[in-house]
Amino acid sequence: MASLTFGNVLHAADKEPIQPITAAKVANPAMVELGKKLFFDPRLSRSGFISCNSCHNLSMGGTDNIKTSIGHNWQRGPINSPTVLNSSMNVAQFWDGRAKDLQEQAGGPIANPGEMAFTHELAIDVLASIPAYRAEFRQVFGQDKLTIEQVTRAIAAFEEVLVTPGSRFDQWLSGKKSALTKDELAGYQLFKSSGCIACHNGPAVGGNTFQKMGVVEPYKTAMTAEGRSAVTGKDADRFNFKVPTLRNVELTYPYFHDGEAATLTQAVDVMGRLQLGRTFTPDENGKLVAFLKTLTGKQPHIVLPILPPSSDTTPRPVPFD
Repeated sequence: MASLTFGNVLHAADKEPIQPITAAKVANPAMVELGKKLFFDPRLSRSGFISCNSCHNLSMGGTDNIKTSIGHNWQRGPINSPTVLNSSMNVAQFWDGRAKDLQEQAGGPIANPGEMAFTHELAIDVLASIPAYRAEFRQVFGQDKLTIEQVTRAIAAFEEVLVTPGSRFDQWLSGKKSALTKDELAGYQLFKSSGCIACHNGPAVGGNTFQKMGVVEPYKTAMTAEGRSAVTGKDADRFNFKVPTLRNVELTYPYFHDGEAATLTQAVDVMGRLQLGRTFTPDENGKLVAFLKTLTGKQPHIVLPILPPSSDTTPRPVPFD
């Protein structure tokens, strides 16, 4: 791999703490296509209005760009919605890591009374009442009986292909010196030298560890989320959250588990003070933000699926209580 220069520093791209994202390999196109339909189908919710895409909008960086998501009956969600893009690279799913993988995660919102407010049984009843879905499930899974495991497996298969290769930073890693400006390169060097890279590394530039929010100074928030301790029961894990990926971070505002940082400039300032004990100057902050924007990759090209129509026996949505 080509060597790259910055100032008088010579380094090999293959020794960098961040690695390029590779394009997704689709092993089962039929399952991915079924998963895409389910990802966009609001009939998996009690209201018939909320789909996976509602909170993980693929036109908006895989998020909803609001502090906390809006659930059934306009309920305020308990936490900021993380991006679904590159989520297959996460060590676990949800901010507290309570789901081990994408398949386990996919079943959570459907049955959560504050989100899609359905049950797994009712969701299966809806899908089983739609002839075109029954035929497609039979084609993909080779059996007539529909199960929630099939539903979540298909959704996970679709989400696994939502990767974003080809960012300008990845191009630079691959040897294209002109991919980054002088300020962007300076931002990357500062990102490494100031300690950001300790948590934000690997292909996803994060997502692979749990870390305490507020290391040097306590993080003050009105949100009641306890983080990892809610899963492990250990007080030492209190306020430990999964480190978010910085891929496409330019698109996934607002930031932090409570969505309190509205801009990248604000997020960099807070992270510097609370996690690193460092106050970045406006110039340093600007260069860090410039670097972070180079992590925006090629967004998945999604052709919206045409969802099969409900039948006369399909349970009708209940949008209002």
